[in-house]
Amino acid sequence: MNPARSAAARAVRAISSSARQPAARTITTAAARAIRASAPVAVRSPVFVQQRGVKTLDFGGSKETVWERSDFPKEKLHKIFANDTFAVLGYGTQGYAQSLNLRDNGLKVIVGVRKGGHSWEAAKKDGWVEGKTLFSIEEAADKGTILMYLLSDAGQKEGWPTIKPYVTKGKTLYFSHGFSVVFPEQTGVVPPKDVDVILAAPKGSGATVRSLFLEGRGINSSVAIHQDVSGQARERAFAMGVAIGSGYLYETTFKKEVYSDLTGERGILMGAIQGAFAAQYDVLRAKGHSPSEAFNETVEEATQSLYPLIAKNGMDWMYANCSTTARRGALDWAPEFYKATKPVFEALYESVENGSETKRSLEENSRPDYRERLEAELREIRESEMWRAGRTVRSLRPENN
Repeated sequence: MNPARSAAARAVRAISSSARQPAARTITTAAARAIRASAPVAVRSPVFVQQRGVKTLDFGGSKETVWERSDFPKEKLHKIFANDTFAVLGYGTQGYAQSLNLRDNGLKVIVGVRKGGHSWEAAKKDGWVEGKTLFSIEEAADKGTILMYLLSDAGQKEGWPTIKPYVTKGKTLYFSHGFSVVFPEQTGVVPPKDVDVILAAPKGSGATVRSLFLEGRGINSSVAIHQDVSGQARERAFAMGVAIGSGYLYETTFKKEVYSDLTGERGILMGAIQGAFAAQYDVLRAKGHSPSEAFNETVEEATQSLYPLIAKNGMDWMYANCSTTARRGALDWAPEFYKATKPVFEALYESVENGSETKRSLEENSRPDYRERLEAELREIRESEMWRAGRTVRSLRPENN
């Protein structure tokens, strides 16, 4: 499928490289480390700035209230959190990104990780100082007033008995994923009744949270309140969303955040994409097409041309700006793919809702050989013909020469 040379070609050139940021919420630690090891990204002025405050907008016929970064300028953040110390517990992809963004926003931040471990050394490289801003998890949890519980889901289950004694009256317990709170029978995470419990969940990887912040933009995030003891949890939750690097925020619940997040990751964001890519690639190869042709028609054109255009202009625009043959075929086959995949998505959502996905995730990610098993699964994808062909195709992109 080839977009028309006219408007489509011009739109491709107009799209900044940021339009190609990954949609998936997860990213490997190695990739995250590479992002922050690279040279600082120059802050650039956004092309379009919305001049408004909190406002109710129409989302396809439904009215929703959204909050923007402009609603919480730095001076307001400093006022709201004047007496707070943010204790970032965990230094994975979200931990490092959110802690650095908070620090760059001039707020008081400390990091808590296992002393001497890989994350400890990574935090030191990022400028956190042992005994001043870098502590053991227990020390940080004791010193912090806002405890940002950003360990992995399996790590939160394992670490909760250690953290719980420090979740004391008057403090705020913060999450970026409602997993542990929504499935307490499996995680054991039950917050005390005398603390605020809030969530700000960036809709992207930690690497994207950091890079978009450095670009002067900001990722979109969802916000939820599980417990409001102080009467100020809602305002503080939205303020935290901005403080960690969000551009705009919308409100949800812990449960809805978890259900949509788990469904999306397993579905259209990553699981369904890999499955669909592999299926089409294998059909083309079985019919005699070369690896380069099969990869280009399956992955390269999608990610480098069409997806950025869809992100910028919408699906109807994409249909209107491709060849008549492509348009007719896409319109005719879309309902067939809908009928074929909707039952899969319904089964997926049910598995999230009934907790079976949570059970499997915790069991698999808590295994002592977890990393070895993960590497074997990723190696299978990495060394498949499709993605080996992809390495060669990517190397031919003009920007790589």
